Amino acid sequence: MSGIYIHIPFCKQACHYCDFHFSTSMKKKDEMVLALAKEIGMRKNELLDSARSDNEIETIYFGGGTPSVLSNDEIKFLISEVYKNYKVSENPEITLEANPDDLSAERILELSKSPINRLSIGIQSFYEEDLQLMNRAHNSAEAKKCLEEATKYFDNISLDLIYGIPGMSDEMWKQNIETALSFGIPHISSYALTVEPKTALSKLIQTGKIAEPQDEAASNHFMILVETLQKNGFIHYELSNFGKDNYFSKNNSAYWLGKKYIGIGPSAHSYDGIKRGWNIANNSLYLKSIQNDELPIETEILTVSDRYNEYIMTGLRTIWGVSLERIEKEFGLEYLNYLKKQSQKFLNDDLLSIENNILKPTPKGKFLTDGIASDLFYLNLEE
Repeated sequence: MSGIYIHIPFCKQACHYCDFHFSTSMKKKDEMVLALAKEIGMRKNELLDSARSDNEIETIYFGGGTPSVLSNDEIKFLISEVYKNYKVSENPEITLEANPDDLSAERILELSKSPINRLSIGIQSFYEEDLQLMNRAHNSAEAKKCLEEATKYFDNISLDLIYGIPGMSDEMWKQNIETALSFGIPHISSYALTVEPKTALSKLIQTGKIAEPQDEAASNHFMILVETLQKNGFIHYELSNFGKDNYFSKNNSAYWLGKKYIGIGPSAHSYDGIKRGWNIANNSLYLKSIQNDELPIETEILTVSDRYNEYIMTGLRTIWGVSLERIEKEFGLEYLNYLKKQSQKFLNDDLLSIENNILKPTPKGKFLTDGIASDLFYLNLEE
């Protein structure tokens, strides 16, 4: 199966930590919706290279930016363009990322009557001081109210929480998790607050207005998160994602399992198993290109080393792990021997384990997964 990701490059205001592509000006929103629809049509043949069933669209994901700034009619219009141009599976997962301030009771009711069947809600924290530090557009009361309403009409809901926020104690973090659980949400995505270059957060830390996030606090919060959610019936199926049975994100799981997807909109990425592409991260240039019937995309053919490294990174982050059998079959004995050699120190330190020929992080190694993966990359095997 394949997926379509639609990037909505608009936000009401800029969160201090965000380095995704977006604009806070809505002037070109109408123009952008038409351009997104046109790109959907322009790329319809990318999945028609064979009659295989994996060319059906199984997931449609509205990300951003803040997709909930679109009207319901605009969302339905873009979904209809996907159906018009692609073969869509019988029951696709159709996700809308949304912020609490956009999810009034009336809006949630309208969305429940649309093709959207999954909401991903950017809560981040239930504490006012955290929301203000991050410059979120909603407050704590709006966060709780939107979850009360959303759970009346949607069964498949995910919410985002951020840990490692300066000033957040272990007790505050536990309470954040407990508050989320009190709404019966079946999926939680949770990330450490990361200081990205050229963000407002980076500047505020440099000027001493905000304390720098501490790795030790983030590590403690991660362990609390894993323990609490697993006790409450969640499966830790990816480093930052926890879902109850039958509530894993199909869209994100497809990325981690190496399935094809098409990225629509400025800055959106695409992957077809052989090459990776990315659209220009500039709204004006994107619009101009699409209006001139040109795709504003750059592509690169992935080398064997690229594909090996991606499999290591995604595999170690998930419950599916890295199959040593697949490494040998798909990449060759040289890569397998290299992986075994590089992973030995982590096996000795109880950060990785091998069971049934599958390499995975241990509970002790999970928080360190990305760093471990980078040490297993093969950078110069071929070129």
